[in-house]
Amino acid sequence: MVEIMISVVCVYNNKEIFSEFLLKSLNNQTAEFELIGIDNTSNEFKSAAEALNYGGERARNKYVMFAHQDVSFLPDSWLEDTEIFLDSVSNLGIAGVVGMSESGSSNQERGRNIITHGTPSQVWPWGNRIQKPEPVQTLDECLVIIPKSTFDVLKFDENTCDGWHLYAVDYCLSATKRGLEVYVLPMAIHHLSSAISKKKFKSLTGPLPDEYYVTLDKLIKKHSDLFKRIYTTCGDWSTSFPAGFQRSSCMQRFIVYLEKLRN
Repeated sequence: MVEIMISVVCVYNNKEIFSEFLLKSLNNQTAEFELIGIDNTSNEFKSAAEALNYGGERARNKYVMFAHQDVSFLPDSWLEDTEIFLDSVSNLGIAGVVGMSESGSSNQERGRNIITHGTPSQVWPWGNRIQKPEPVQTLDECLVIIPKSTFDVLKFDENTCDGWHLYAVDYCLSATKRGLEVYVLPMAIHHLSSAISKKKFKSLTGPLPDEYYVTLDKLIKKHSDLFKRIYTTCGDWSTSFPAGFQRSSCMQRFIVYLEKLRN
């Protein structure tokens, strides 16, 4: 086994999925790792930020990876290869495997990744496929990596993100404010779950769960001083308007029109 300096933190609520995917994949790796599994089957933790801060504070290695329970690494040298990329990025604040660039005319054009998801396996729809680390505005929560030295001074925001959404997005924006870099890595994973199903939550109040918009509104208030728009895999959001105004695609198009007039 090759020594490596990565701690893996996972908060899980399904032991079978955790064992069959993340744990099984980790045990096939060619490098050593530290695993900090957080059993939340009894709902001890009420938010991802709270649970991941608890795990991250216990990590002992150079990098702390926060991964979902249903992630598998491709290939078996994934940890070794990832550390090489991490070491190559100067001033790194946070890295991940699915990122949203500020460049592009649509949500899909801004996507950066090489991952697959679902059963049967499908290419993640937010692509441009990447071959090298690329700077992005935000990262998807399925897997992010933070240098331990950075995490020691910048934790996940438990007040802004007091649920299970947007905690990595908030971290990316906060890291950028501190002058740190946000990167997506060309590392392949399979993620059993796809992004939130918009069909599942589609209603008169918007295509995503109410909790998402509540947290989004907090992000808008927190980061509107530096960012005009926040780009996520679930949508692009103006920081000039409350989240409630942006629930419908019709209103989003109207906001884009108003922003063009301003510019």
